[in-house]
Amino acid sequence: MTTTRRQIFENLTLARGRELASLFELDGLSSLSKDALVEALSRERSLEPEKVLCALSRDELTSICEALGLDTSGREKQLLIDRLLKHDAGTRERAAIYAISQEPASGTSPKGMNKKALTEADIRTKFITPALDKDKHGSWDVMTQLLEEHYFTKGRVIVRGQTVHRGEAKKADFILFYKPNIPIAVIEAKDNNHAVGDGMQQALDYAETLDLPFAYSSNGDAFLEHDRTPGANPVEREIRLDQFPNPDELWQRFSASKGYSKQQESITTYDYYDDGSGKQPRYYQVNAINRTVDAIARGEDRILLVMATGTGKTYTAFQIIWRLWKSGAKKRILFLVDRNILADQTKTNDFKPFGQAMTKITNRTVDKSYEIYLSLYQAVTGTEEASNIYKQFSPDFFDLIIVDECHRGSAAADAAWRQVLEYFASATQIGLTATPKETKDVSNIEYFGEPIYTYSLRQGITDGFLAPYKVVRIGLDKDLDGWRPEAGKLDKYGFEIEDREYNERDMDRNLVLDKRTELVAAKITEFLKATNRYAKTIVFCENIDHAERMRQALVNANPDLAAANSKYVMRITGDNNEGKAQLDNFIDPESTYPVIATTSQLMSTGVDAQTCHLIVLDKRINSMTEFKQIIGRGTRINEDYNKLFFTIMDFKRATALFADPGFDGDPVQIYEPREGDPVVPPDEPTGAGEEEPTDGIVVDPPPPVGPGGDPEPPKRYYVDDVEVSVAIERVQYLDADGRLITESLTDYTRKTVHKSFATLDDFLTRWNSADQKNALIKELAAQGIFLDELAAQVGADYDAFDLICHVAYNQPPLTRQERADGVKKRDVFGKYGDKARAVLEALLKKYADRGIQTMESMEILNVDPLRDFGTPIEIVQLFGGKAAYRAAIHHLENALYATAA
Repeated sequence: MTTTRRQIFENLTLARGRELASLFELDGLSSLSKDALVEALSRERSLEPEKVLCALSRDELTSICEALGLDTSGREKQLLIDRLLKHDAGTRERAAIYAISQEPASGTSPKGMNKKALTEADIRTKFITPALDKDKHGSWDVMTQLLEEHYFTKGRVIVRGQTVHRGEAKKADFILFYKPNIPIAVIEAKDNNHAVGDGMQQALDYAETLDLPFAYSSNGDAFLEHDRTPGANPVEREIRLDQFPNPDELWQRFSASKGYSKQQESITTYDYYDDGSGKQPRYYQVNAINRTVDAIARGEDRILLVMATGTGKTYTAFQIIWRLWKSGAKKRILFLVDRNILADQTKTNDFKPFGQAMTKITNRTVDKSYEIYLSLYQAVTGTEEASNIYKQFSPDFFDLIIVDECHRGSAAADAAWRQVLEYFASATQIGLTATPKETKDVSNIEYFGEPIYTYSLRQGITDGFLAPYKVVRIGLDKDLDGWRPEAGKLDKYGFEIEDREYNERDMDRNLVLDKRTELVAAKITEFLKATNRYAKTIVFCENIDHAERMRQALVNANPDLAAANSKYVMRITGDNNEGKAQLDNFIDPESTYPVIATTSQLMSTGVDAQTCHLIVLDKRINSMTEFKQIIGRGTRINEDYNKLFFTIMDFKRATALFADPGFDGDPVQIYEPREGDPVVPPDEPTGAGEEEPTDGIVVDPPPPVGPGGDPEPPKRYYVDDVEVSVAIERVQYLDADGRLITESLTDYTRKTVHKSFATLDDFLTRWNSADQKNALIKELAAQGIFLDELAAQVGADYDAFDLICHVAYNQPPLTRQERADGVKKRDVFGKYGDKARAVLEALLKKYADRGIQTMESMEILNVDPLRDFGTPIEIVQLFGGKAAYRAAIHHLENALYATAA
């Protein structure tokens, strides 16, 4: 191919390029991006000008000849082709490229066009887009106000063993914007064999998800409109193509339903910050930002936003502040956090565009010359009145306060944050949290009101923006069965151990079993050795003492890597400056070390660990709030570093909270004040043995001293001569609905298969009738059948068919090699020519090696030894065309599974 020809291919639209690939049966190209498709087409040997010309209509050939200055009068199609083919190769090539580069004319259907024969893409191109871009005044700007075939989710990450792929993402045919990031309508298109309103239910589903007031459906004949604004009458109406409302009309209707004043409208339509990089907020961030700005413009002053960890709460807060600040609605803003690292991350990352207008309050000093203030609440409050430096500001100094991670006590009557909020009571106050705290003692909702928007962990995983997880539950014998010391037993420091039964609640709080710590470190190391020894790992421990002992045990369990780099394992806790100094390196995806971090509380919230692959729970977690925060350390996705899912290793049965109705559900107000109780609930007391989160120094208290100066019996015994073993070890997975499977994998598979196929005959009928077995395998995978894990348990040499028949219906399995040998013995390929037979024999070998999915893929024709037979098109032609090749594959599959029929 010449450079000129490739450049001409670049003029193809994506739709036209895919049409060309389909026309010439170039399988595997239809899903490529525009650049990849152009590259593939320009290399494809089968795409000869003669073949392109023969595939065109007479009208298309006539237009080509006329463009080249050739006489077309009275010529039939074949004569036109012959005339073109008589010219030199360059002319023929220019003619063919001219043909495939032409775009269908837009507008109303040309005379004689069969509208019913048009595809959905044709309907969009020829009828819907022209209806939106109908003139230069008052129409929709297709460059800035319209997104066509727009994917607004990523597609759920589906994990099968170590194999990861994405499910289907949600795609809207058209999303219409009044201004950038202010979407107002969605259009769902159907081909003309559907009624006008057949796409409405899907359009309404998308409109609800995307927070859009208007939804439309069209088949190219007209539009059906659904008005979701309050008080709309009629709610639905049919409108002609040439009567589709323009942007100003839709905005005026929406604005009227909101009752906006001119000032309110100017606030709600103020531009987002755009750094010119092309970065766009995700749909749920747009929803949260626009709802918040709308609420504040309408005068609401207490707002709660609930967004799962890893969904960009700080970026969302930045865009809210930017729009309110730049529009003049808010002039001085305070952003409160409770960790120093959170303030620093915010200032240098998401809030960087504020530049010189922003400051961070440090050293308990106040400078009133700035407009945007970042602060730790500890930096402006204290137990003594002189420490409450926030009172150096007048109560009306700030007109907007945003409290990050507001579940951490901000709504409690005696909490430091609450003092600040009440002092600046006239300011609009926004609470941000992934985990609204709702107990009998503490309530965010009581203070801020119901969330204005919620984006949950479950929704984030479903959309593909957050990572799913596996759970490895390991029960240790002394945790589950308990341990009682023999009478008079001393710990390793010579203290007599109190005679009682110690169980899971006591471990590493009241009782330390050194061999237990060593066993936990050994199991972590075993997991990393089986997966990736450099996978970022956080080990959550009961307290600082436990975190230090776990660090030592992990160093001893990994002597080679710990010797190679002393930072392979680090303790990162509030009292250790060396460890805290490595926190940024742990977070940084490009930094290899530290690999394993042991901690207690410091890393449980606000740490943006994008590449954390393993979270180890070796601490009791009774708080749903803390549990969600800890799980949130692993939910971020970073595809550049192959982080698409994570694993939770649970030694303390903390993941039992997954089954709690409160996990990832909507926040519920359950505070019940009794007579005489304050209306505002008190803060939740810190649990026994928990490290209070702080950036200051936190150390365990020294042992108490009794009369005469002798130490009293310790509150924690250290025992080094008691053996500990694994009692239970179980791997759990998320099913298709996002629930953890709590039964054995084989039992779960059997039950799931039986839901769709009650008997073996039902399954065999469906299997044998399927044109492509891989489609049925994908359908089973979508229902949560873990074929890779089944193969690991039952046998890696069995394919999907035998695994399912064996596990679900107790049939004796055959290996792939046994099935392939059976086909060879029956001389199934006798009716094919020598070359076609050789292709089928090579495919049969591929089946024996890799399974049925490989054999059915057209991509297999591009790998050795298949490509020795020619290009995919040439191989298909050995069988007489694509249909005959597909029939041969089907014949081969029937032979493979004949013994099971």
